[in-house]
Amino acid sequence: MTPAYGVFAQYYDALTENVGYDARAEQLHALIQKWQQPDMPDNILLDLACGTGSLSEAFARRGWDVIGIDGSEEMLSEALDKKYDSGLPVQYLKQDMRRLDLFGCISVTVCALDSLNHLPQLEDVRRVMERINLFSNAGALFLFDVNTEYKHRRVLADQCFVYELPDAVCVWQNHLQDDAPDYPVTIRLDFFEQLTENKYRRSTEEFTERIWQPEQLNAMLAETGFTLLEVLDGDTFAPPVPETQRLLYIARAAGGQRTDA
Repeated sequence: MTPAYGVFAQYYDALTENVGYDARAEQLHALIQKWQQPDMPDNILLDLACGTGSLSEAFARRGWDVIGIDGSEEMLSEALDKKYDSGLPVQYLKQDMRRLDLFGCISVTVCALDSLNHLPQLEDVRRVMERINLFSNAGALFLFDVNTEYKHRRVLADQCFVYELPDAVCVWQNHLQDDAPDYPVTIRLDFFEQLTENKYRRSTEEFTERIWQPEQLNAMLAETGFTLLEVLDGDTFAPPVPETQRLLYIARAAGGQRTDA
């Protein structure tokens, strides 16, 4: 079941303003240009788990025809508000990424900001890869990032963070189950929204992230019809080091025959 991300969607942009969406899109765009085959038939980019659409809009500003897909109605509502303000031609669809269903084929798929870590089972990751390959042109690119074991065990772990937002305070608590191989971290968000001078409303949302080990992802890419091209640090875009917190995978799709879509 896809989390609703109700109040989290409302404050998601404020909590992730350090991401630098435009700079990240520029780096990913450069990597796409590096690896994309010159005879790719179209310019369609799928932003999978697009959230509030910040990355979708950044790619649209770079000339891509963007399809943004997310399972959260609340996240997509925020994305549509942005689209209304910007006028950018991004098409948004509400879908579970494990059951991706498109009307045509795509040239590039981007799944950013550890979205795959939110899936509950490794088999769910496999299903996502199968669906992406099915709807990809032959030779299309798939770029995705995942949080690392180092980040779960050394950075998130059992930490608590407090964020002062324009209209609320967010208390972000992590609980690590230090169990190999997926080292799940349960993340609890408590939002305190001020209603009057002495009255606050508390809203709580909770979700879990799991680690997918490199050897698991490498094998699964090959099994689902992808050729792995490169793995980078997903924050610095340099070669990974032991302290890397996010791994960025770049793979090429064999392309599917959509007879069973």
